[in-house]
Amino acid sequence: MRDLVAGVPAVELDLPLDLQRGLDAEVAYLESAEAVASLAADTYWPKWRSPWWSMLLLHELGATDRIPARVVSALVDGLAALPVHTFPIRDDDWPAGADRHRHASCHCAVGCIDPLLTACGVDVDRALPWIAAWYPRYQLADGGYNCDESAYLVTDECPSSMVATIAAFEALIGRGPSATCDRAAGFLIERELRRGSPTRHNAVERTAAAAWTDLCFPRFYFYDVLRGLAALVDWAVRFERPLTLAAIGAPIEHLIERFPDGAVRIGRRGFAGRTTRLRSAAGAWTRGHPASTFPLLEATSATGAVSAPLTRQWQRTRNGLVQLATAGLLSAA
Repeated sequence: MRDLVAGVPAVELDLPLDLQRGLDAEVAYLESAEAVASLAADTYWPKWRSPWWSMLLLHELGATDRIPARVVSALVDGLAALPVHTFPIRDDDWPAGADRHRHASCHCAVGCIDPLLTACGVDVDRALPWIAAWYPRYQLADGGYNCDESAYLVTDECPSSMVATIAAFEALIGRGPSATCDRAAGFLIERELRRGSPTRHNAVERTAAAAWTDLCFPRFYFYDVLRGLAALVDWAVRFERPLTLAAIGAPIEHLIERFPDGAVRIGRRGFAGRTTRLRSAAGAWTRGHPASTFPLLEATSATGAVSAPLTRQWQRTRNGLVQLATAGLLSAA
């Protein structure tokens, strides 16, 4: 396996000129009063046009340093002002008058925004102290998470979600070694990075898992096997943890076969076909509206196109696998 991984050509890709222009336009939007007003109205909605999604895309493109400090501060202020800093599970966990779709966060949201803000220079534990306690508090028995609060009321099975777990796991890795992080890694290992939930409560994930071999960009909170593999290899390299090919070999073989030249192509748009909540002129938020996009999102997510960020991630992951094998941390079983 080490020879197969090492034999994939290294590819150096830069963002095309049209994407650079799109990035410039997005930076200009984030510098605008419109972006700050959007965050004041809601930190998360609407998809996919609020600054939340724009900032995540720039971060995934490796352009975090171009996110304006003004909009970072506005996002931190908006998150700090949320009426609920927990993940309510039961009806009586909600304060009176709270909007259950807007006034609290989920595991995907926390897992995405924690490393983004850290990369922007924010001391997250000081500015948003409730985030650090989030990960151990809501981790399920198998090491995973689920953004469906009813999953936490199930007693005869553990319906964790790969989608809800991956961003939290990435954030945990950035926070350093911990038992919580190791348990999340164990969840991905148990699922072999590619299997949906075996439970009744989360049976729909077994159908969703069929798409995980088609890579997507941007990830936001969507899952694919390269994202899972990259995170797990990063965890193993950073903290010197062993991995087995029995757990990760199938995704590796798939990626080598799918991208023999090392250039990774986008297989699907994870965000396509989603709906959003919108605020009316009168200030009411309603659901079910078609989600809108923006030029940089469209340009960086074209199905079939070679993706520079995904190609770099696959290269880093292959390097990590070789490093693990050389250190004796990668075994057959």
